Amino acid sequence: FDKNIQARAKANLPKLGRELAKAAEAKGALYSKDPVRADGQTSAFQYFEAIGDFNEANRVMLKVVHTKLDDLEFFKTAWDVDRSRHGPRDPKTGEQKPYTSPAAYRQELQKVASANADRLMKEEEKDAAGLSGNSNDVAMATMRSLEKLKKTSDWMKFLPDGDKPAKARAEQRGDTIMKRADPMFTQGNAMSYYKFAESPKAKEKAAQLEKKMKESERSTKKSAEKAKGAATTEKSEADQKKFNKGKADLEKELGF
Repeated sequence: FDKNIQARAKANLPKLGRELAKAAEAKGALYSKDPVRADGQTSAFQYFEAIGDFNEANRVMLKVVHTKLDDLEFFKTAWDVDRSRHGPRDPKTGEQKPYTSPAAYRQELQKVASANADRLMKEEEKDAAGLSGNSNDVAMATMRSLEKLKKTSDWMKFLPDGDKPAKARAEQRGDTIMKRADPMFTQGNAMSYYKFAESPKAKEKAAQLEKKMKESERSTKKSAEKAKGAATTEKSEADQKKFNKGKADLEKELGF
């Protein structure tokens, strides 16, 4: 008799879990990282997880993702949702294989990642317009442009082709700067782009630019030392002339 009650109770758990999940969802308690939220409620996601209804848990997760479209950290949580999941236990071996969500779930997430990447790439184009301004404009534009490209890269890593478009654009921005008439004042910004781009060509360009910058630094330092030396010599000659004149005046006064 006790075993029957236990079996019936166990059989009713999924139904109870779904009812509680639906009630939580109706109240807006969609997701929480922990089983119980700070306000004491259990989220719909956690109820579905507890009864192993992963499809419904994924549905709720996607619902939350669409309310936080530009929240990369939450997106990562949604992407890794299967990390602690397991499928049904094998009655013969007792083994539980890792659970993998349907492809449609990842595809929906990739749409979000792609939309964010496209938005950021368009914003970066506006920032990069400053690369045609003066050296101060270039520095500001580089900072803003690279910030957008790095964020774009973070979103693109979840797409089939990865972040190649963001890296390629960074290399193009570096090339644009190097074509300017004042590369001496802006080449450091080009270096920032090449280092982010990381392609074999970009690395080669960065190495050549670094060598050129070091040579320029040595040349500037050498010129400064030469100018300093010339100034010291000139001062010494002036001091000597002044001393000689003072000596001559004194001798004249004393009658020598």
